[in-house]
Amino acid sequence: MSSAQEPLISASERVDAGGDHDEQQGDEAGRLESGKAIPAAPSWFIWLLTLSAGISGLLFGCVISSTLVSLGESLSNRPLNSLDKSLITASTSLFALLISPFSSVLADSLGRKRVILVADVLFVLGAGVQAACSTVWVMVVGRSIVGMAVGAASFVVPLYIAELAPAEHRGRLVTMNVIFITLGQVVAYIVGYGFGEYGHPETAWRWMVGLGGLPAVVQLFMMTVMPETPRWLVMVGRGLEARGVVEKVAGGNVAAREVDATVKSIEIEVREEQDARRLRRRRGESKAGWAEGFDELLNIRRNKRALAIACLLQGLQQLCGFNSLMYFSATIFEMLGFPIPTLTSLVVAVTNFAFTLVALLIIDRIGRRRILLWSIPWMVFGLLLAAFGFFLSGVTDSDAPGSPVVILISIMIYVAGYAIGLGNVPWMQSELFALNVRSLGSGIATATNWGANFVIGLTFLMLMDLLGPPLTFTLYALICIGGYVLIWRFYPETAGLSLEDAASLLEDDNWGVR
Repeated sequence: MSSAQEPLISASERVDAGGDHDEQQGDEAGRLESGKAIPAAPSWFIWLLTLSAGISGLLFGCVISSTLVSLGESLSNRPLNSLDKSLITASTSLFALLISPFSSVLADSLGRKRVILVADVLFVLGAGVQAACSTVWVMVVGRSIVGMAVGAASFVVPLYIAELAPAEHRGRLVTMNVIFITLGQVVAYIVGYGFGEYGHPETAWRWMVGLGGLPAVVQLFMMTVMPETPRWLVMVGRGLEARGVVEKVAGGNVAAREVDATVKSIEIEVREEQDARRLRRRRGESKAGWAEGFDELLNIRRNKRALAIACLLQGLQQLCGFNSLMYFSATIFEMLGFPIPTLTSLVVAVTNFAFTLVALLIIDRIGRRRILLWSIPWMVFGLLLAAFGFFLSGVTDSDAPGSPVVILISIMIYVAGYAIGLGNVPWMQSELFALNVRSLGSGIATATNWGANFVIGLTFLMLMDLLGPPLTFTLYALICIGGYVLIWRFYPETAGLSLEDAASLLEDDNWGVR
């Protein structure tokens, strides 16, 4: 049984669902070298699909970091305090947390594409509310609407891309979504700097948040002409449309017979899934209705393990403190005495973007597990160096020569390590789940990400006030060390494997770790 999230399965894992095995081996002989499949380059259509879906990543850009230092007394006719800033920042994460599990149900009932389109509408609405607001609480409402959009898009876009991506290129194509996110952060800081330096103080921040809806409008038009995923089309009985999508994604790289075999394998998998569910119901081992998916996710061994690993990675991605820097970097650099804090924050965003490009080039060659084990120690080093720099500077009376520069360099080291590994790998979460729980499991893992993001956004400034910057950054370093140990023990390598083979690793007593 092949995975339905691989419309283009590699030669070494292709299943001819009705053809002769010897004939299939003959067809594949020309594509094998030293026993391994020679991966064809992704077709232009799969790149176009990735571009159309990945535009939503631009919407995640940290406009709020530049906005927070530009608001002045524009909201509620008073300066913002730490609680105001925390609520404005954390409201997005809270509603992303609430919507992510719900969006996984919608993605199965309405389709992946429709959920992306709904998210675009919410992005535009939220941007408009923020641009027009005049009080803290209306700003929080606007940020909450954007949070709903982010929660849906952050879950469904990687799923949409993964269901269309060839196995040998899946890591690169999913990483493209992260590329758009980091590019959005760079653009947001440039826009924030431009408006902050040259815009009118009363209206500049309104343009910053209002323009955040522009990528959603572009994506809305592009996605209307993009197809649904073959797996979802087959699941709802639209096999002919699924075949057309597979042909377009293949781009002429496979024969018509192989396209038929791919669609047939998806149909077989969906049918086996339905038969297995009916059998569990007769035995009384599964509940009917919406609770059935949760029952399978939480009571089957490999599904429980997949959920544990996915939630570990998504939680660590936020609890390591990265988004505290992206949300509040301008505030931090303002505290350190940098003359143009937004422009200094741009250096951090460019570092994030540049090293995400590095990850794009190496993620499928080096592997998910290895890239995490190599990059997290650099994150720890950067955090501890930043803590030392804050200790020298005292933040409020920066009398240690060069200490702000030390902090900036240490943050760049930390961000580089994050961008290469932890910024990308958690979004490969669909590789871990069996087909029948993939959407639900990915949705819950994404909710874990936004739950941890909410905690970070709400507590960072409070921790800075309560513990001081040195201890706050040391705490994040300790969390990274704990995550490193758990990844080393429990996270198996999935690069290059079919989705089915990757999920089956978790049946092993050692969780597939070699």
